[in-house]
Amino acid sequence: MEKFDFVVIGSGPAGQKAAVCAAQAGTKVLIVERERAVGGACVHHGTIPSKTLRETVVAMRNLARRSGDDAHAPGEGTEVASLMTRLQDVVKGHEDYIEAQLRRNSVHMARGQAKIIGPNKIEIRSPGKGFTESRYVTAEFVILAVGSRPREPKGVPVDHENILDSDSILSLTYLPRSLVVLGGGVVASEYASIFAALGVEVTVVDTNARPMAFLDSDLTTAYQKQLEEFGGTYLGGRKIKDVSHDGLGTCEVRLEDGTVLHADKVLSALGRVANVEGLGLESVGVTLTNRGLVAVDAHCRTNVPYIYAVGDVGGPPSLASSAMEQGRRAVRHALGEDKVHDAKASSSDLPFCAYTIPEIASIGLSEAEAQAKYGAVIVGRAPYAELARAHIAAMDAGMIKVIADPEGRRILGVQIVGENASELVHVGQMAILAGFEVDVLVEATFNFPTLAEGYRVAALDVVKQRDVAPAAVEAAE
Repeated sequence: MEKFDFVVIGSGPAGQKAAVCAAQAGTKVLIVERERAVGGACVHHGTIPSKTLRETVVAMRNLARRSGDDAHAPGEGTEVASLMTRLQDVVKGHEDYIEAQLRRNSVHMARGQAKIIGPNKIEIRSPGKGFTESRYVTAEFVILAVGSRPREPKGVPVDHENILDSDSILSLTYLPRSLVVLGGGVVASEYASIFAALGVEVTVVDTNARPMAFLDSDLTTAYQKQLEEFGGTYLGGRKIKDVSHDGLGTCEVRLEDGTVLHADKVLSALGRVANVEGLGLESVGVTLTNRGLVAVDAHCRTNVPYIYAVGDVGGPPSLASSAMEQGRRAVRHALGEDKVHDAKASSSDLPFCAYTIPEIASIGLSEAEAQAKYGAVIVGRAPYAELARAHIAAMDAGMIKVIADPEGRRILGVQIVGENASELVHVGQMAILAGFEVDVLVEATFNFPTLAEGYRVAALDVVKQRDVAPAAVEAAE
């Protein structure tokens, strides 16, 4: 058996960064990928394809708005392929980048299905000359980065043609006239806004009263308002009874309250499940949670000391960015270099972004979380409508929100809704990580015109409330 220091199973964001980190530390690394190309679901079914479509849609709508000519806007009958002309180039470019990075760092690669067959022993099965061939290797450490797949809920018979999941939704040939989206999470909300912006009649059904209910309510309110302006509908607090297709082109969604919805297509976006089958985890006693995830500690280590699990297979926050950091964290812990990262295990230190239309981004505490923790907070807001760059770019629907402690000094969180939120959130992240007070954002000089100057507007709003508060209290007394 060939010996490796690390065997990484899966080449998505988590596996890729784990492999590179381990190789740069001077260890011998093998990464195993069962699919034809590297990149995982992120590159081939999820993040890269959906964001490529989103960019096309946003560009078309912005062109229509700036020119005042609706002819640029997509509509009924548009071929989905015409909106994805750059997709293959984008995916191929990302594949090439990942493979080049792995080769550059001397990471060994193997195609096939990996299975743990005993302590530190792995079988890699791959097709060869009409039969399955097996290769056996040993590893001092194993990192599971096998990702997840769409959940198939009872009563929702996904056929990938009429009733689709988040992996097959982009295989549509033409835009449907109507679409029912099951679920109100991030993936459901992203696709709902994209298809609504394309002129599809979208209805979202979810058990929560508002979409992405874990986020700051100001953000989700803005998102829902935009969805409705696109012509979409959000049905919150509803439960799905079952879904069917009549064989003639119409899908029927029945809700437990008796409501019946009809649409050309249905998208089921009701969560994902970890790809733990066939890994041989039972052979070495790796513990799973009651949700079917691999149980891990703050260092992404399982109950079997030499096995780590990173990315979606280990559960929330299930972001590509967090998966990358988990991959690096696992390797550093395995090599005994984790001390400096112990304090950074909290998800509140990680920036969050949903590539909805409009974008949503968050770092630190939401307003409700801050109030629950501190009792009272001071909130500063900078509507995009007050920023010249937003008017120039025809994207004045948005807001930067800075949440400060009761004294109006310490920045507790930043919440953003609007275009470029995914980029802007990192200014707030750096301010929080550096321990900057609100006044730093006031004193900073931002380029003009930019959306980033909204940070100064929001910070000034905090300072204004902070400075007038004592006088207001004294007057009230």
